[in-house]
Amino acid sequence: MSAQVNGPAGGPEAMPVSPAALEQAIQDRRDRLAATIDELTNRARPAEIARRSVAKAQRKVRTFTHGPDGHLRTERLAAIGAAVAVVGTVMIVLRRRR
Repeated sequence: MSAQVNGPAGGPEAMPVSPAALEQAIQDRRDRLAATIDELTNRARPAEIARRSVAKAQRKVRTFTHGPDGHLRTERLAAIGAAVAVVGTVMIVLRRRR
């Protein structure tokens, strides 16, 4: 009966027999775990979360305002401009009525 542990990809891996090989396997596991913890720590940093959020928002704006060929979608920008003008006009008219 041979002992098995999960390998780096989650699959079974034969456990080393010699003490030196066992120590090396343990050290390799520690190194992989340390790298995983470092990656998770980096992902959880507020600055990193903010950077990813800003990048995501920029991508969304870019895909909304630009076509696949990279040119501006003027019809969408015109619609946004018109909507802003209408809302601004309504707000001005409502304020003046008071």
